[in-house]
Amino acid sequence: MNRATLRDMVGRKTLKSGTLVWEFAVPGIGHLLAAGGSEFVFLDTEHSGLGIDTLKSTLQYLQAASMPALVRPPGRSYENIARALDAGAEGLILPMVASRDEARRIVQCAKYAPLGARGVALGIAHDGYTGGSVAEKLAAANRRSVLFALVETREGAENVDAIASVEGIDGLWIGHLDLSTSLGIPGQFDHPDYVAAVDRIATAARDHGKSLGRVAETAEEGAKLYARGHDFIAVGTDTQLYVNTLRAELETLRASCE
Repeated sequence: MNRATLRDMVGRKTLKSGTLVWEFAVPGIGHLLAAGGSEFVFLDTEHSGLGIDTLKSTLQYLQAASMPALVRPPGRSYENIARALDAGAEGLILPMVASRDEARRIVQCAKYAPLGARGVALGIAHDGYTGGSVAEKLAAANRRSVLFALVETREGAENVDAIASVEGIDGLWIGHLDLSTSLGIPGQFDHPDYVAAVDRIATAARDHGKSLGRVAETAEEGAKLYARGHDFIAVGTDTQLYVNTLRAELETLRASCE
């Protein structure tokens, strides 16, 4: 099936809906996500413990189903960025971005010359193990790769306009749990300080023509986020969805059998 790529999706404010995967890195995951209607997947390797070998395999599973993946590496060092891209990641969500300089450094690590300084290796996972013109391959990879800055600290929210202004940063992603914790109000998503920070982030995304993403616990929450300017919405996590669905079905079964 032909699906829109991440490059097709970013910058347009139409809804892009998907989910987060950090546990079920199994061979069928791409087709399961496709059957469930996901347009993209947020594949988390920061908090999941998934290593580079598992990431590489999982990206192949996703590619088999033409499922675009935004990968969150464990950090934003050159090694984390370049290895994830070399393994075949179409897009990255880089954690704890707090300044323009950090955003510029991400672009330098992720893009090939002349846009950046990523080390060159061709004929591997990221270009489908194919041959071809070196110049054309580098240009194609630069066009294809999508970069989100994860804004999840007080400093990041304060500097978000400068972060969003960096060429090569395609979108902003809100880390709501970390952001609320950094603001000293963990989990208080209705607190005026959190609401003001989110408004600043949404304004920066809009002003600079960048996409805005977040994980939502429910579809209802996701709809509210969309109304506030978010266009990439990952509903739930694989573990949360499995547990919630299983619990609901078992409770229904037990109630029906009383």
